[in-house]
Parts: sequence; structure tokens; C-alpha cells
Amino acid sequence: MTLITLEELRAAQTRVRGHVVRTPLVPFPLEEFWLKPESLQPTGAFKLRGAFNALLSLSQEERKRGVVAHSSGNHAQAVAYAAGQLGIPAVIVMPENAPKLKLDMTWAFGAEVIVVGPASEERALKAGELEAERGLTPIPPYDDARIIAGAGTVGLELLEDLPEVGTVLVPVSGGGLLSGVAAALKLQRPDVRVIGVEPEVAADAHDSFKTGQRVTYTAEQVGRTLADGLRVQHLGELNWHHIQAFVDDIVTVSEAELRRAVRDTTLRTRLVTEPSGAVPLAAALYHRAELGGTGPLVAVLSGGNLDPDLLVHLLAGEGA
Repeated sequence: MTLITLEELRAAQTRVRGHVVRTPLVPFPLEEFWLKPESLQPTGAFKLRGAFNALLSLSQEERKRGVVAHSSGNHAQAVAYAAGQLGIPAVIVMPENAPKLKLDMTWAFGAEVIVVGPASEERALKAGELEAERGLTPIPPYDDARIIAGAGTVGLELLEDLPEVGTVLVPVSGGGLLSGVAAALKLQRPDVRVIGVEPEVAADAHDSFKTGQRVTYTAEQVGRTLADGLRVQHLGELNWHHIQAFVDDIVTVSEAELRRAVRDTTLRTRLVTEPSGAVPLAAALYHRAELGGTGPLVAVLSGGNLDPDLLVHLLAGEGA
């Protein structure tokens, strides 16, 4: 498979400029590392970058017919928001166990929402049916060059703001963000250490990386993690090739650690992170000695969309 190029990444950066927020680097007090808070995007997560890059790449005929996407939440909101901004009809397939906040916001952004079962294959199948029935253009959540390039603009900004960065930690689900960020960094600074992080109870990417073969987890297995955005059952094929080419390691954190990371980040930086966005922060906070590498460390906070009741429980230290 063809890997994305630095030219494609820079074209995506130009395309989405003015549509997404250029997020700052924020120091984490006392811990000597930086956060890249994608929670500051209008939809609360990095997914907006890939959504706008994909939608702005469509022909006028494709825009007129509309698009379909499937997602557990953040990609759903991103496509709904971007489509609304561009006047494109959007249908979003979401799982029944998606957080209520993410379901509600996807509706609020103007998309038609169809709810199916919890398995990622189930929502992909339904999206495929809608594509065929209505002539909609699919906007995949991660296994797509346009999505990878859009997500990779996170890495371009990071390197522009901190040229001397030594290690970057990125959450991994389907692999779109990790693929894009790793490509953006390695194509300019091959010496930067790029590490994916995921929950140890939903460690399909970790197992894939260690064995050299894409591993698939069941919906029940990935459903064990509180990090709803990381419940994808296997890496995308195109993403897997990027990860093999550009990523140095994939590590895991416990459920207790990602819960603690939500609490510690909120209290110490005044930034809210959802559990999915907290996994690289957990690695930076509680596994720093195991990460290797030298130079400044950056953890990508991928999103901040979580239900208020859950945030209250996590701030109270429940389950940590």
C-alpha cells in the first residue's frame, strides 16, 4: 500500500486551515512534558481535522449526494459538524453503547443518526448498506489516506512549535491519528521516537505490533475499557502499514491508570480529557521510565468529550 507523503500532509494542513483550531502545546506542571490538547477543537477532538480534509476533497456531485460515516462518537461529531459547516447532508451510524453526550451532539450538529449494536463491524456493515442504497459517499473513521493526512496535521503543528521534540505519545484505536502523526514526524525528523498507547484490556494494536500480524479483538474484549473511543476491534489495513513503517513502539496502560490520568490532568492543567485521550497521559505520568528516548516529551490529548456524571466520578477518584 502507498504511504502518505509529506506533500499530502502539507496539502491537508493548507486545506483545513481556517476550519480547525491550531492547538497549543501546554506544559504539564511538575512533570516536565507537554500536552497537545485536541480537546480544544470545536467538536472536542482531533477527528475534525480528518473530517474536514476528507469533505473538502469531495467533488460537487459527491457533496450534493451526501456522506455516510460510522463511529463510536468523536468521528461522528466531526463529520456531522464539518458537513453542517459545508452544507453537505450527513448520515452517521453509531453504536448503542456510545456515550450519550456524543450521540446528542451528533444530532445537534444536524446529522441523521442511526443506532446499531456495539460491534465495530456492525456499524461498518450498516454504513456500507446506506452507501449502496442512497448513493452516499463514505467518510471512514480511520482507514483512509485523507483521514490519515488530516490527523497528521497534529504532528506538523507539533514539530513546528517544538522542533527539538524527542518523544511523542499518541493514543491508538483504528490507527488514523497514530499513522498521521508518526508520518508527519518521521518524514521530517526520523530520530523522533513515536509511541502508540492503548488500554491493556483492549490491546489489539499492541499485540499486532509485537507479533507483526494484525490482531483482532472481539467486541466484548474491547468493550471492557472505559475508553470508548478506543474500542475498535483491529487496526485499519492502511494504518497498519503506516504503523509498521513509522512507529517505534506501542505500550499499554491499566484502567486504573487512565482513570487517574483523567483526574490528574483536569486538576493540574485545567484541561478535561476523556478516557480515550488520557491513555498517553497515563503513560507519561506513570510509565515515564519505560518509554526510552531523550529530549522533550509530548503527549497528544486526543479529545475531551465525556459525560459530566463520569467526570464527577473520575474526579472523585472512583476506580483509580
